[in-house]
Amino acid sequence: MTTTEQDLLAARTAWIDGLVAISKAWEAGGIAPARALAGEVVDAAYGYDLGPVLFKPTLSGGAQTFRTTRKGVLSYFVGHDPDYPQDAGFALRGWREARTETAASFLDGDVAMWMGWVFFTDRDGRTIVTDKSWGWRRGPDRRLKIVLHHSSLPYAP
Repeated sequence: MTTTEQDLLAARTAWIDGLVAISKAWEAGGIAPARALAGEVVDAAYGYDLGPVLFKPTLSGGAQTFRTTRKGVLSYFVGHDPDYPQDAGFALRGWREARTETAASFLDGDVAMWMGWVFFTDRDGRTIVTDKSWGWRRGPDRRLKIVLHHSSLPYAP
């Protein structure tokens, strides 16, 4: 099955929709529903069932800069994990929408990569932008799963 640009758009949209849903679950019911939903989003979007995921979150550093385990990515998204004391929960920031702008993509059969910007808007209308790269691979179920996720704030000289 050849991956298309439409497949990449659908994968990015699903990730964004999951992030927004986690924010709303946090606001409506606290950490328990947010963590449960985050687990579902991570399992659907990330290829931890395929092997380690190469994940560098936007707001991470030191010995915990890279997150190659499901536990590490869950903590980044919802915090509240004593093993990751610096994580505040990126998905708990009141996100209401996000959009992507493509710089380039690479498609080759079951492997696809995308690089561009993601513009996140919170409940107060504030928008932040991140530089983002995603790599996907199709799993045995033929669904695209993230196997590379790098995110950083734009360079400001």
